[in-house]
Amino acid sequence: MSEEKDCGGRDALSNGIKKHRTSLPSPMFSRNDFSIWSILRKCIGMELSKITMPVIFNEPLSFLQRLTEYVEHTYLIHKASSLSDPVERMQCVAAFAVSAVASQWERTGKPFNPLLGETYELVRDDLGFRLISEQVSHHPPISAFHAEGLNNDFIFHGSIYPKLKFWGKSVEAEPKGTITLELLEHNEAYTWTNPTCCVHNIIVGKLWIEQYGNVEIINHKTGDKCVLNFKPCGLFGKELHKVEGYIQDKSKKKLCALYGKWTECLYSVDPATFDAYKKNDKKNTEEKKNSKQMSTSEESDEMPMPDSESVFIIPGSVLLWRIAPRPPNSAQMYNFTSFAMVLNEVDKDMESVIPKTDCRLRPDIRAMENGEIDQASEEKKRLEEKQRAARKNRSKSEEDWKTRWFHQGPNPYNGAQDWIYSGSYWDRNYFNLPDIY
Repeated sequence: MSEEKDCGGRDALSNGIKKHRTSLPSPMFSRNDFSIWSILRKCIGMELSKITMPVIFNEPLSFLQRLTEYVEHTYLIHKASSLSDPVERMQCVAAFAVSAVASQWERTGKPFNPLLGETYELVRDDLGFRLISEQVSHHPPISAFHAEGLNNDFIFHGSIYPKLKFWGKSVEAEPKGTITLELLEHNEAYTWTNPTCCVHNIIVGKLWIEQYGNVEIINHKTGDKCVLNFKPCGLFGKELHKVEGYIQDKSKKKLCALYGKWTECLYSVDPATFDAYKKNDKKNTEEKKNSKQMSTSEESDEMPMPDSESVFIIPGSVLLWRIAPRPPNSAQMYNFTSFAMVLNEVDKDMESVIPKTDCRLRPDIRAMENGEIDQASEEKKRLEEKQRAARKNRSKSEEDWKTRWFHQGPNPYNGAQDWIYSGSYWDRNYFNLPDIY
């Protein structure tokens, strides 16, 4: 593989079978006249899922649609499936895990909380997958999803419980829940958990996002592991957006090193070369530090400017993944990617096929997408009240909520509590669905 060779074809989106929309019906509203502080000042340390936020701080997508963005770069899974070398497969899986959070860059709008029983499906013939998700629990909020390759090469599934906390100047989202990828042809399964996401400056200043924490991807067949460190930005922003780590075998021997930025790209390189580069980089940093007068002023929450926008490419590196540029109108469209732009798209043919619980039919999200902010706010309030009334009625009759497409059970590979797809969604037999809208 050459230095700049990509790990698969990235242009599938533009060569799609169906022509998808390239913008939303209406641009986003300005949030400049709204103070989030007036809502959040009483909530420090509380879980944000229990706080009702004005609709102006939302983006016109449900969290079920937002988590579908994990599969934007499905070509990396197809590529992994086609490779015979297990280390090369792990490289592509690692690139996929990093790419799954890339769409969060500059996405500071909050997705709508899914209603209990809400579902979302996405079929992309051009990208070779179909996905179904369901909101399986309201307190705590848990979203389960199940995607499969249209040519039966993979299954990708998980359940996400985003634990949100407000810490004065920032909101931290810890994405609890296991993510599992099965490469069927190789009889391999990989599991991991996403990094922590933090939105800074929610009171005043420019909002900015960082991801941090360790992500450990395990190949349950070979025992190989990929340990990726999403770095916090650090002083002077030197580490902003950086990701680095190693693939190692079960005896912890380093097989290759990975590095890049979750907003931009991921490379692999020989571990000895990487370690030598790191040692040299550390030495240069120490020298710079000693020559600078370090500031002892109070830590700022302003977004630090990284030393260099682009990743320094170590000689001998192989490119595993590079992000596709966002559409030119992205800033007016909630910073959506081209992939996100089509998630709430609906036409008459689709409307006659999808179940009545699908997010595309939610009136509050649809109103916001159309630029009708007051109607969106009224509908959001109505749906929340309807959900509360339904819960009250169930508690009176001592009736338990029954999920439709997923059931609770242990993850088959790491034993963690998980939600497993029950099957039959694609039979299109949608009877006795709850009336949630």
